[in-house]
Amino acid sequence: MTLHAVAVLIVHLALVAVGVWLIVVDARTHRLPNRIVLPTLGALIVLVIVEALATADAGRMLRALLGALVLGAFYAAMHLASRQGMGGGDVKLAAVIGLVLAWHGWWTLLLGAAAAFLLGALFALVLMLLKKANRSTRIAFGPWMILGAVLAISMT
Repeated sequence: MTLHAVAVLIVHLALVAVGVWLIVVDARTHRLPNRIVLPTLGALIVLVIVEALATADAGRMLRALLGALVLGAFYAAMHLASRQGMGGGDVKLAAVIGLVLAWHGWWTLLLGAAAAFLLGALFALVLMLLKKANRSTRIAFGPWMILGAVLAISMT
């Protein structure tokens, strides 16, 4: 295993730990705290820059940064369209997830973003069928964003 592969593995394991932490917090409080999300985003930006310098390959870095911008902007548009829907924490988490998924590739970004909505919708439908929720019930979306990202990375 190369040094780069070991570094990628360590970063992914750390992201899983942060993801589990955020899932628990969001499921309990419907909040994705800045004190967790923003340092994660900052650290990831530094890591993709260091990786680009170490490998002399700026392509993956540029794609990752653009992915953060694209997915973050998409969620920001949804947040602005309906303040009752996506929260500000979802927007910031989307930038984190966009960066990680796009680092893996555009297809991974598309798959992870779509999987989050599919998983969230299926969860909401199950709750509605069980009469545990209705159309106005608030559902934490961060867990579905994280699970969609994990699913996409594991499939590509």
